[in-house]
Amino acid sequence: MRLYRIKESEIQEAIHSPDKEETKENKKIAYKTFPNRFSGLPLKVVYVVEDDTVVITAYPLKKSYL
Repeated sequence: MRLYRIKESEIQEAIHSPDKEETKENKKIAYKTFPNRFSGLPLKVVYVVEDDTVVITAYPLKKSYL
């Protein structure tokens, strides 16, 4: 998050209202576009839901997923 200057609120928004969501094995992947951030490309958040949500990684994509 520090590397890409991703805010905690952006992670939460991506998880709670993603533009697109996938599940692979036990991991969930959320994609969320923030028009004025990350050159307009989506933020990808990989996380696991256990007792609490655990974010594994988060980074802006280098190209659009659409």
